[in-house]
Amino acid sequence: MNEASLFCALNSSMITLQAKTRMKTNSTQVSYFTLRAYFDTGLLRYFYFMIILSLYILIICSNLLLIVVICMNRSLHEPMYMFLCSLFVNELYGSSGLFPFLLTQILSDIHTVSASLCFLQIFCVYSYVCVQFSTLAVMSYDRYLAICSPLQYNTHMTSGKVVLLIAVTWLPSFVAVSMTTYLSASLQLCGNTIHEVYCVNYSIVKLACSDTRVNNIYGLIVSAFFIFGPLIVILYTYMRILKVCFSGSKQTRQKAVTTCTPHLASLLNFSFGVCFEILQSRFDMKSRFDMSSVPDMLAILLSLYFLTCQPLFTPLLYGLKMSKIFNILYASNKKPPSKATHSHK
Repeated sequence: MNEASLFCALNSSMITLQAKTRMKTNSTQVSYFTLRAYFDTGLLRYFYFMIILSLYILIICSNLLLIVVICMNRSLHEPMYMFLCSLFVNELYGSSGLFPFLLTQILSDIHTVSASLCFLQIFCVYSYVCVQFSTLAVMSYDRYLAICSPLQYNTHMTSGKVVLLIAVTWLPSFVAVSMTTYLSASLQLCGNTIHEVYCVNYSIVKLACSDTRVNNIYGLIVSAFFIFGPLIVILYTYMRILKVCFSGSKQTRQKAVTTCTPHLASLLNFSFGVCFEILQSRFDMKSRFDMSSVPDMLAILLSLYFLTCQPLFTPLLYGLKMSKIFNILYASNKKPPSKATHSHK
């Protein structure tokens, strides 16, 4: 009886050891990820491909146009437009981290992505979000100085400070997201299936069979610093701006409305898209709530909202609402009168 029990115990230990060894072996062999959110659309894939390609071309052209306009016109070499230029560059950067990938996946029959490309996309998308919130916070600070302290504006917002603020919006974001990507890439994974249309960091963390407490704590710290930190700055500056507007002149209120409306609209639009994506991926809305009535295509579009609509929304909004940019764009489209017309007159 004792021998039988000993044999069973040894056999059980061997099976457990083999299972752990197999799990460890599998975790080191994840060289690609499978994206399960894609579904067969038949010939409609070409229609979706053309729509996304057209949207991507429109995003590139609109953002590049405004970047060129700001860089080429000396009248726009002011702090506000320099921050706008940084914002447009970030829109190009973020959309380039998604659209080429989407276009490739739509035409593909097998929806897989290599691990290295997946982590590169995570870096691009997450750093885009961090830079976006940081830039919007810097722009709100710029508007606060321009409206609340117009006489000291040029003293406070020097060219050196503009360069420093732009660097602060980009460099810390890259450093923080690099660490996030490194921590995720270092995890031992026991699977390679992601239920998304692009690589999401938390979806990869959920595949880990090793301890993820460091990843979760660091992720919360980065989210608090780069999302809630800028939102607090924006809230404080707009409270001060509103206070000045209520006690100021009609001209001050008009200036505030003209320059702050596109900024607020851009902030609300981007915040909505990011919040929905966080709720959907982090808190698994599909399993917590009954979303069976929501079409798969609509769910995918909502998850991509902040990466597809914001890069197009931003240049259109600022190009139309900012009178200085609009006037330059309008003047450049007007044809100069011909020599024959001058000579006739």
